[in-house]
Amino acid sequence: MPLTLFCNDTEAADVRALGDAALTIETEATADRLAAFDVVIKSPGISPYRPEAVAARESGTVFIGGTALWFAGRPDARAVCVTGTKGKSTTTALLAHLLRAGGHRTALCGNIGMPLLELLDGDAELWAIELSSYQTRDVAASGIRPEVAVVTNVFPEHLDWHGSEQRYVEDKLALLADAKPRVAVLNANDPRLSALSLPDSDVRWFGRADGWHMRGDALHRGDDFILDTRDVPVPGRHNRGNLCAVLTAVDALGFDGAALASHAASFRPLPHRLQTLGTRDGITYVNDSISTTPHASLAALDVFRDRRVALLAGGHDRGLDWSAFAEAMKTHAPVAIVTMGQNGPRIHDLLAPLSRTAGFVLSSAADMAEAIAHARDALAGEGVVLLSPGAPSFGPYRDYTWRGRHFAELAGFDPAAISGIPGLGIA
Repeated sequence: MPLTLFCNDTEAADVRALGDAALTIETEATADRLAAFDVVIKSPGISPYRPEAVAARESGTVFIGGTALWFAGRPDARAVCVTGTKGKSTTTALLAHLLRAGGHRTALCGNIGMPLLELLDGDAELWAIELSSYQTRDVAASGIRPEVAVVTNVFPEHLDWHGSEQRYVEDKLALLADAKPRVAVLNANDPRLSALSLPDSDVRWFGRADGWHMRGDALHRGDDFILDTRDVPVPGRHNRGNLCAVLTAVDALGFDGAALASHAASFRPLPHRLQTLGTRDGITYVNDSISTTPHASLAALDVFRDRRVALLAGGHDRGLDWSAFAEAMKTHAPVAIVTMGQNGPRIHDLLAPLSRTAGFVLSSAADMAEAIAHARDALAGEGVVLLSPGAPSFGPYRDYTWRGRHFAELAGFDPAAISGIPGLGIA
């Protein structure tokens, strides 16, 4: 069957080198060209709300993604779909880790770094699948109900792709409202989630007293104490909430979460997520490059609330509102904030009136090297340089991993040693 591939010029050169006579390559995906096809298989990063895609869809073209193809091809898969604005990667990886510790052959895949279509013929008992907001509608499009869906939280992100905050929330929650999972595992402390009505799903809540929840560092299921989480190698109270989500999903699959909970202590944290790189000359460097919203930056600061911190903030401007971040700085500011990137000036202007009254040093930097230099100067040999930019990396970096690697290199650490995600695939 002939196939047409739309791609950029660089990708076109690579594909032409394959010498496939059945493959036609085009670099201009206009509305007229897209409308000439009955079906367009879209990569996740391409927004279906682009004008040319909307026009083609109005002409009858159907747009689907690889996630929909995988679910349609694997209707009997025991799948746990995990999404959320933040925490979904750690939650998915921790779920796979605990299921494997329980003796279950489990796939760790999806948005975390192993595309589903690469495992179309994979042999797994259980599937731990991370989904971004770009992919959640695909599950419903496949017509297959996942066994379990987990949503960690919902707050604004990717507004440039979705077009508005309302559409982002609708797309994210399509995993629940449209895909209708058998069990929905939801965060009771998230206001958007707690307001949902899901009559087609068995809703299991985490973060409240009758389910999996935290009391300080103590993990409980209902009234039963399960374990002290201080030995679990994931930083921050938000990650303890992710553990509660995972154990709720384990129970939803019909296994005993309490019996597997202790294996969380052997989990290997994921790179670029509050990743401590090491200490140089009295200063500790922490790579939280995955942080792409102001909310994530606040969560990172909370982890180090008892340390002297210089925060590196800013990157690609998606138009997110930083006012809640600024409000928090009135009472919970670090020693210093260094702004950088496309939205750096906007963040700097918002924070400038607060810097004197709240008592933090505010500076701006042209690039990562200058930002680190400012942070070091502000800390004067003691504290934490925290890269938690609250914004995507586009511009000088291809993605957040490249940004994190560059930060590590500039801080004096080996960038090749910090980026591998353990456990991808089936094991």
